[in-house]
Amino acid sequence: MIIDVQRFVQAERTYWEELETALRQRERDPYARMKLDQLKRFHYLYQRVSADLAKLATFATEQQTRNYLEMLVARAYGEIHETRERPHAFRPLHFFFRTLPRTFRRHLRAFHIATAATLIGTVFGAFAVALDNNAKQVLLPHEHLLGDPSERVAREERAETDELAGLKARGAAWYMTHNTQVAILILALGVTWGVGTVALLFFNGVLLGAVIADYVLAGQTTFLAGWLLPHGSVEIPAVLIAGQAGLLLGGAIIGWGGRLPLRARLRRIAPALATLIFGVAILLVWAGIVEAFLSQYHEPAIPYGLKIGLGCVELVLLVLFFAVAGRRGTDDAARASNDGSGPG
Repeated sequence: MIIDVQRFVQAERTYWEELETALRQRERDPYARMKLDQLKRFHYLYQRVSADLAKLATFATEQQTRNYLEMLVARAYGEIHETRERPHAFRPLHFFFRTLPRTFRRHLRAFHIATAATLIGTVFGAFAVALDNNAKQVLLPHEHLLGDPSERVAREERAETDELAGLKARGAAWYMTHNTQVAILILALGVTWGVGTVALLFFNGVLLGAVIADYVLAGQTTFLAGWLLPHGSVEIPAVLIAGQAGLLLGGAIIGWGGRLPLRARLRRIAPALATLIFGVAILLVWAGIVEAFLSQYHEPAIPYGLKIGLGCVELVLLVLFFAVAGRRGTDDAARASNDGSGPG
């Protein structure tokens, strides 16, 4: 084919520039919808520039122009054949009732390890106090837990005025903030290959076991259940889920013999970590409200049976939620392959 290259380039450059402008617009807003006439024009420009590139392929003196056209054609080809999905808007209900429980079930092994670490700490703390009551002076960090449980129960049941009047909202905010900070710390300690996460879960278990043993040995089991169950039935599982997230992070850092580099492993578990810790925050908000407005009130203000019953109902509903919510026939999430991030 014999053509006048200069005239050819001058005649066709308008189409090249038009295609380049269209590509820039697509790259600035890759999810913008194109109308039918715009799609037809884009495809026409792509075909025309591709044909121009073929015509110039035999001209060794036009290497720079050919390189430019090759770039345009490659970019246009990528836009035409890309499989980019439009991002979905965040849907809170879908997240809470589907994404969160599915993510939880997908990494049950990490949750079991977190639960085991806490239970071992609980048994240790209970035995320590049972064998030596003075051990609680070392194990329990809060002053109001160091006294005689029977004296505390008698004092609070005799109270005729509401000592928390006007302070409930502030107390709820404190509980939410403090417990969320602890949960985030448990997750963050996963960077210590999970050792810090397990250690903090164990320590929390020690505190819980020490308190339980102290009140049970003092004959205040009913008071203890009415005090802890309303908020603890949600708060304790939330802390365990934070531990689950921390162990996932630790497993990703360790790698467990996987071939993926560290950055890729962290990128793979990032959605699961965000989902779990956000779910933990939601649970702790509810636990904080219950602790401030209900758990701190005892008989005769609120019957222990009512508080214990509420706590049991909360726990059953929470178990059913994480076991059943988000399933469609067979639970695809529970059967999904592990992320290659260790305990999952």
